[in-house]
Order: sequence, then structure tokens, then C-alpha cells
Amino acid sequence: MARCDQTPPGEFLRALFDAALAAADPRRALAGHIPPAVAGRTVLAGAGKAAAAMAHAFEACWPGPLEGLVLTRYGHALPRDRVEILEASHPVPDDAGLYAARRILALAESLGPDDQLVFLASGGGSALLALPASGLTLADKQAVTRSLLRSGATIAEINTVRKHLSAIKGGRLAAAAAPASIVTLAISDVPGDDPAVIASGPTVPDPTTYADARAVLAKYGIDKPAAVVEHLAAGRGETPKPGDPIFRRARFELVASPQDSLNASAAEALRRNVTPIVLSDRVEGEARDVALVHAAIARQLRAGEFRIGERRIRPPAVLLSGGETTVTIRGKGRGGRNVEFLLALAVALDGAEGISALACDTDGIDGTEDNAGAISYPDSIARAAARGIRATAALADNDGYGFFATLGDLVVTGPTLTNVNDFRAILVAA
Repeated sequence: MARCDQTPPGEFLRALFDAALAAADPRRALAGHIPPAVAGRTVLAGAGKAAAAMAHAFEACWPGPLEGLVLTRYGHALPRDRVEILEASHPVPDDAGLYAARRILALAESLGPDDQLVFLASGGGSALLALPASGLTLADKQAVTRSLLRSGATIAEINTVRKHLSAIKGGRLAAAAAPASIVTLAISDVPGDDPAVIASGPTVPDPTTYADARAVLAKYGIDKPAAVVEHLAAGRGETPKPGDPIFRRARFELVASPQDSLNASAAEALRRNVTPIVLSDRVEGEARDVALVHAAIARQLRAGEFRIGERRIRPPAVLLSGGETTVTIRGKGRGGRNVEFLLALAVALDGAEGISALACDTDGIDGTEDNAGAISYPDSIARAAARGIRATAALADNDGYGFFATLGDLVVTGPTLTNVNDFRAILVAA
């Protein structure tokens, strides 16, 4: 077996990331979750960055008649024979998403009691399915989305607002499809794998309320557009709640999750004789604050003082974590939450010997850029300084992308056609 001390750190970290992606491959994930046929029609619908690949996997396994429409992000489509694939904008919705959402809702409304709706949910579905509630416009939703994305709100908070501005999310698609049977197959990209948060839960009960949505906007000082504020204040037509009879014939199955990918990555580390330490699959918080905690743990491990019970864990070891951090945008630089995390980590470690790290989004797109993330090395700050770039200044400007692009250390995968959120691996060498 290859040992870590014989493998370049960047190559080792990429191998762990590749193992995480393989575990979330829809072709593998959906194989054991195909529902039986029903007497009537089976309609396949879905939304998310993994939706097209999930539809591809489902169609390959489905022997009978099949129809439907699946919505994914631009650049994530795969051609299919029986199911139509459309693309739209993410994370800010556009007209293409509005058009597709209307058609998906119409498909659900066409179903009868002998039919079934199979809904493929994955990360990004909430932004893609842009069907505003009555009295709201797409421009209203675009404006509040931009404000929420800049505010540092968590994905659960953002989706709480989205569900209460929508005619299709928060269980409303299930309401349209009832009394047909409904099967939701989901790839989770949210901390805790909450079905109501994944793609804003179009086919599952929503425990959140208009009051919760108002509280999110108040927390982050968002008071525009006026139509959104007025809609939430009126609170008319709550989302369907747990126990609602429209869900009597609905079931939810989680087919892939962040924890699955962390487990696969840990197995790959063990195969290479490196001790994996899985911290959590549900890490949230400001990216640069999360980086400080990870840096402290990495230093403890490097010093040989990291303990689990009576066992002292010594390098080589790798810290693994998932979840979804946030970035409160204050500067004018480029970059998503993963390069923000990684740059803050590098600043905190300040060239500490023997510690390298990778942070990537498993969908292959960190924020809105063309990279999945990046890799940092003990000499990253020194190499940047030699090029006239101060790491602290880049961090203050939210310019993680520019920092790692200059070093040639961005990780560029292109769309991976899956999404189980962020992946972080910090290698502490012997």
C-alpha cells in the first residue's frame, strides 16, 4: 500500500476528494432506490445540481413508460431519451427556472390517484425552482436572494424564506400532486440532511412558518423589496405541515449524504496508512471562523497532543469535515466559501510545517466561480508574498480565488453532477 510520506500532499488530498465524489455518484446512489411501477403514469421530476445525473441513473433502471421534466444548473445537463432536461441559473434564479417550475407544477397537477410522482431532489434545487407566490415577481425573489447570499445567512435560514415566497416549494408540489403517490429521492447537501431543507422540500412537510421567515430577514437587516416584506407580513396560505393528509401517500428516501462521502474518504485514507479523524458532516458558521477552529485542531495534532479517550493520535493523520459555511461579503474580491475557508486557514497556520489542506465544493463550483476549491501548502503564504500578495489583505477583500489562482493551486473539476456540500481535508504529516 502507498504511504502518505511517499505521496505528494496535493495528490493525497485529491485522492480523498475523488473518493468522496465517487460515493455520491448518482449512478451508484440511486441503484437500490428505484420504486415499483404503479397502475397509472410514472412522472419523473426534479431540481438541483445533481438532478440531470439522477434522472440519467433513474431512466437507466426504469423498464416501463416514463415521462417528466428535470431542472438543473447551466452546464450540468445530460441528454435523456424519455425525460426532458432543462437548465437555469443558480444561485440567483432566472426566467428559465420560472418556466421550468411552472411546467413541473403543471405535471404534478395532471396526476390522478393511480399515478406516481418521483421527485429527484438535490442541492441547488431551491434556487432553480423559481416560481414566486401570488403577488410576487421574479425580480422580487432575485433581489431578496442576493441580499440573503451576501448576509451570511445559513442555508436553512435562506430556504425558510424561499419556501414562504414560493408557489412550489415547502410541500406545495406535493399538494399539487395529491392524491397521487409521491416518492422523493434525495441527495443531501445540507447539514443534518433535513428533508425540508434539501431543495426547500417541494414534496415534504414544512415545519417552518411565515414568522420564522420574517425573523430571518429581521436578523440580517433585510427590509427590501417591499413586496416581499408585505407578503411575509400578511402570512396568507401557510406551507403544508407535518401530519397534513396530502402526505399520506408520500415517502422520502435519502440516497446519498455528506456523511457517506466523508466515510468513503476516511476509508481511502486508511488504505494509505493515514489515520482519518472525521470531525463532523454538519459544520456551519462563518468560513473564516470555522478555519480558526480547524487550524487549532491541526496544530494540536501536529504537536502529538490530540487525544480520543486514552488514545493519543499521532501523525500522519487527516482531519475531515463537511457541511456548509457562510461568507459575509465585505470586500470586492472573487471566491466562494471554500477558498475563503482555505485562505483563512493558511493565515491562521502561518506556514506551520507539515500541514496541507484541501477545501472544495462537491458540485465542482465554489460559489459562482469556475473552480471547486483549492489546496494550500505550508509555503502558500510565502510563495504569495514573493509575488507581492499579502494573504491577510486578500482575506480582507474576500479574494481567495485570486490568491490561489496566482499560486496555481485552484482545484478545477468542472461540474461533478452531484452535490453533497463542502468537503474539507487537512493532512498533518508525520
